[in-house]
Amino acid sequence: MAVDVRRVVEIWNPVGKCSGTGYLVADDIVLTALHNVLGCGFLEVRGLDGDSKWLAAEVLWPLTEPPDLEREPQADGALVRITDAGWVPPAGVEPVRWGRIDGGPVVADEGRLACVAVGFPRSEVRDGIRDTKEIRGHIERFTGLKSGGLITAYVDGVAVPGRRDEKSSWAGASGAALFARGRLIGVVTTDRRRDYGGDQLTAVSVVGLAARPGFVAAVGELVPEDVTVADREGPPRTTTAYDVEVPPGVNNLPELPSLIFVGRAEVMGELERALSAESQTITQTVHGLGGVGKTTLALHYTHDHARAYRLVWWIRSDTPELIEAGFAALTVRLRGEEASGLTTKQAAEWAVGWLQTHPGWLLVFDNAEKPGDVHAWTGQLRASGRHLITSRYKRGWVCDPISLPVLDQEASLALLSGFVGNGEEDEARALADELGHLPLALEQAGAFIAQREVPIAVYRAMLEQYPARAAAAAPGGFDPARTVARIWRITLDALEEQDPRAVEILRIAAWYAPTGIPRSLFEPLAEDPVDLAQLLGLLADYSMITLDRTGVGIHLLVQMVARTPSADDPHRDQARILAARERATQLMLDELPRDPRGNVAGWPTWRALLPHVEAILDAFEPGEDTAEVDLILTLTGLFLWEQGQLSQATDCLSRSLVAATRLYGEDDPSTLTSRNNLAVVYRASGDVARAVPLYERTLEDRVRVLGEDHPDTLISRNNLAYAYEASGDVARAVPLYERTLEDRVRVLGEDHPDTLISRNNLAAAYDSSGDVARAVPLYERTLEDRVRVLGEDHPDTLISRNNLAYAYEASGDVAQAVPLYEQALAGCLRVLGENHPTTKTVRENLSAARAQHP
Repeated sequence: MAVDVRRVVEIWNPVGKCSGTGYLVADDIVLTALHNVLGCGFLEVRGLDGDSKWLAAEVLWPLTEPPDLEREPQADGALVRITDAGWVPPAGVEPVRWGRIDGGPVVADEGRLACVAVGFPRSEVRDGIRDTKEIRGHIERFTGLKSGGLITAYVDGVAVPGRRDEKSSWAGASGAALFARGRLIGVVTTDRRRDYGGDQLTAVSVVGLAARPGFVAAVGELVPEDVTVADREGPPRTTTAYDVEVPPGVNNLPELPSLIFVGRAEVMGELERALSAESQTITQTVHGLGGVGKTTLALHYTHDHARAYRLVWWIRSDTPELIEAGFAALTVRLRGEEASGLTTKQAAEWAVGWLQTHPGWLLVFDNAEKPGDVHAWTGQLRASGRHLITSRYKRGWVCDPISLPVLDQEASLALLSGFVGNGEEDEARALADELGHLPLALEQAGAFIAQREVPIAVYRAMLEQYPARAAAAAPGGFDPARTVARIWRITLDALEEQDPRAVEILRIAAWYAPTGIPRSLFEPLAEDPVDLAQLLGLLADYSMITLDRTGVGIHLLVQMVARTPSADDPHRDQARILAARERATQLMLDELPRDPRGNVAGWPTWRALLPHVEAILDAFEPGEDTAEVDLILTLTGLFLWEQGQLSQATDCLSRSLVAATRLYGEDDPSTLTSRNNLAVVYRASGDVARAVPLYERTLEDRVRVLGEDHPDTLISRNNLAYAYEASGDVARAVPLYERTLEDRVRVLGEDHPDTLISRNNLAAAYDSSGDVARAVPLYERTLEDRVRVLGEDHPDTLISRNNLAYAYEASGDVAQAVPLYEQALAGCLRVLGENHPTTKTVRENLSAARAQHP
């Protein structure tokens, strides 16, 4: 579809006494230049039909204070709604197809991209009636796309207006929709202020407009397609993995921690201006000390403005892994069960691709620790939406952060009164001062007073029994952790009185990540789900935790206090704190799915638990790792290895080896297994130089400790041969493979899965050494045995089928290889899924084989 002239309309601004052009992008919504409609809420439009009458219309977007177009020319776009009762939209028109110029090479006309628009230049007047003019031209490959979302179009000579006057000959054409390869890519805006009769026009990119709040919500579905690739004029594009649309307002926002939200009008206004349609700001950071209400501010903003965005997505950002998991969770939301086979990295990358092609969203990076962790993602998504970041850190961001101070006294009083009601104003003022006007401390105090129904004066007297006092009321002069600690003792006394198990849950939760703690972790502490809900509800009543559908949240300051021993606080004596850490560790170990590499169904659980696993591991110094921590390290290392996060896997398995050596000794089978696992990850990372000596030592120790024929010894011998082969030393690998196969046949039997692995590996080594004649029959036998023993669809059977096809191809028998590859690929797609590494390998092998044998 190209320009549809039935959609072209003329616009009249009765306030500015100016005319312009527009284009219908929906039945009653017109896209035009913002400067055409400045100063008026109501205007008139009419179509090309000679009998068309002027129809009433109104500005639909933006509705806020207009931007300064001199400073921000890329904001020169507007949407107008036709409100006239007599309006009838043109019948039979195709939906608008949106386009983007991605900055890549233009594959057409030697780097030129043809473009076209239809407008109403003022110079085109015949018999007193303004006429249309087709604007044809091109966009240069290297100079057409400007920073900030502007497009330069070069007008061909035949399209220049026929008459010049004292002002721009293009006046009135502004607002015309600019098309390239049938996609609407921009809005012409050149003639806004100056006399311009040249052959270059400037347009605002629709992708840049779509990134602004409210635009996508107004026009409906908007998925821009790249226009800088060949074949865009052909049949409609096929469906892709990114063709997933969501209605405006979709979000994963946690529930508001409290409906009492006071003292933030000024900061909220600043945040709204920073993220509004007329702002240049793409990324905005809110910073302040822990407990000051950054997350609360972000939640209130996002809940209030969710309908202005295509999607609002909340991402916990304490660590890079959490951020990646947040993007992966978006993929799960959008694709459902289709995402189950993706690794975390693959799912996160898909989410980035979807966001790049579906502008008009807001991402919230909550509690970001390091600017670089966030910028690694926002840099890829700068042109498509908005980013809101909360952080304790002020420096290093791409914008000027908004500073969030503690509450002023009146706001503190309003916050307290929301919990305890009005009255006792002098006592309330004194309490607010003593608590440093920190919102978290005020909420906890208010919740306690309301729950226990004690006077504020009594509460203050209870606080005075403890020496710790706030150092100052200003944000930079007091320790908020000590302020929260004063409330901690009183609140826990009340909780202990009602149900000691609630206090135990709080102590345990202190050792996990602060948000998204699965409720299932606490199930062993309760009698049944109803009992657990009551325990968690009791903690929430005192504002000690937050509850939402994603799980349990606990503020960082509360966690810090709960983990800090205090001789004055019986709830925080050393023994209780250490016991809580041990219990948190055991509960986590019990929750982790076993076989983290092969158990694909357990991957979503792993992703949900990984932030909390990391918190548990951080809670122990490596020198004090327990047997439970060692097992968590091993399982986590294997999961991260399977997910392709080899650096993190190496860290876990290295630490596990140190722990196992200390706990069990050098020669314990557990230590030898840890050493083998570390060598495996070294090899997977390509660090064969470190893997080989570790494998050699492990084999030597297993022979000495377990004996020549122990299954673990045979595993070590197989792995060492594999490492030799990976290092290019096939001559050493082959005899080791041969011996391992012989031993496994003798010890385990012909049909044991390990025996079949050895036969497969030996065939691969023969293949690598160029001895295809010996490899082929061994591959054939292995495939036959695996089909018989493991079944047609076992992953090892699929690998054998691929390997045999590869050997046929290496021997020159491509005709026999291709159908075997095809059979293997069908099985991989059915069993493993589209994105499994084995599936990708088989597909690549099949493609290469078909290239030789069309």
